[in-house]
Amino acid sequence: MNPFRHAARGDVQRTPIRAEAPTSRSDGTVATLRLYDPIDSWGEWWGVSAKEFARVLDELPAETTEIRLLINSPGGEVMEGIAIMNALRAHPARVVAVVEGIAASSASFIAAAADELVMMQNTQLYIHNAWGVVIGDAADLRAVADELENHFDRNIASIYSAKSGDPVEHWLAEMDKDRFLTAEQAVAEKLADRIEGVGDAEAAKAKFDLSVFARSDGRRAAARADAPKPPSSSEPGDPNRKENVVAYDDLTAGIRERLGVTDADASDETLLAALDEALEERAETPAAPSAAIPEGAVVMDAATLEELRQNAALGAQARREQESARRDAIVAAALRDGRIAASARDSWRAQLDKDEEGIAALLESFPKNAVPVLEVGHSDTLTSADDALYGAVYGSIEKGA
Repeated sequence: MNPFRHAARGDVQRTPIRAEAPTSRSDGTVATLRLYDPIDSWGEWWGVSAKEFARVLDELPAETTEIRLLINSPGGEVMEGIAIMNALRAHPARVVAVVEGIAASSASFIAAAADELVMMQNTQLYIHNAWGVVIGDAADLRAVADELENHFDRNIASIYSAKSGDPVEHWLAEMDKDRFLTAEQAVAEKLADRIEGVGDAEAAKAKFDLSVFARSDGRRAAARADAPKPPSSSEPGDPNRKENVVAYDDLTAGIRERLGVTDADASDETLLAALDEALEERAETPAAPSAAIPEGAVVMDAATLEELRQNAALGAQARREQESARRDAIVAAALRDGRIAASARDSWRAQLDKDEEGIAALLESFPKNAVPVLEVGHSDTLTSADDALYGAVYGSIEKGA
């Protein structure tokens, strides 16, 4: 899973670097562990295994209250990463992950699962879909593809979701882009808590334009030009592009600030009503000297206020279109999973307009394939690249820990 391997040159040899087990340095009640190697179940020369990592955790002094996990790793095997992550979760000490270079692939979700994730300046997180290697017929390939998408990818996305608060579907779409996140992007996406020496998440958010993060600039974008585009919004379906959502949020925040509306959850209708009231008061009240304006009040040009009102109306329309597209996607998903019949599409869609939360939960509770759909197979095993090659030459073996 190392993203730094040369893809174009077959004659490039990997420089042997012996990967030792993580070393710990205890400083009072704070212990430091370094994850500077690939994550691999073989361990030793190949990388750091979960068994080696757990052994080091067991050797920490009983009085350890904080573990600083310093990371510069290209990642590796998913389940070894899961085991390392859960070993850290089970330890009574507070875990602070500090990315010193890159936390890629499985190292990224180990970092995201820590109690606190700190990005050093100029560092990166790399997230992507799970990889697998299989040798077999078409049915075998389909089964492994289903296993990767339905289990491995969703499992990894759930870790990012638990950290950021965004839905699993949002992170599945982001992983599909093969995203390299800068330290600032990792904080803005709520995977990291802060940047060492820069400040907290709010400071980073105020400093950077978040709309740039929605661009689909993954390395596989050209190869997928003809494929259906995954949603970049955090909601199901494809209601609108993420940059439009960011712009809409910025617009409503600006309107609230100018009108003095302190309720951050105020609806579009509430903001429009406040705009109407402000316009009426301006028409009825003669302009007062600037010295008489009370603290906290704002005087603005009438044309500017009218423009804000029009923009708010456009934002409300965009929101309605967003909700409609989301409900269309819920019905489409139910049809695709075989939960409802095509003839009932319009009926369920109309009910979603009345009670989206309740009807969506009801559809989700329906069994899949109640209306038969094509089954593409299932597998409960994956074959690593080393095992597949060894098995092809020498026959099946059972890999040791």
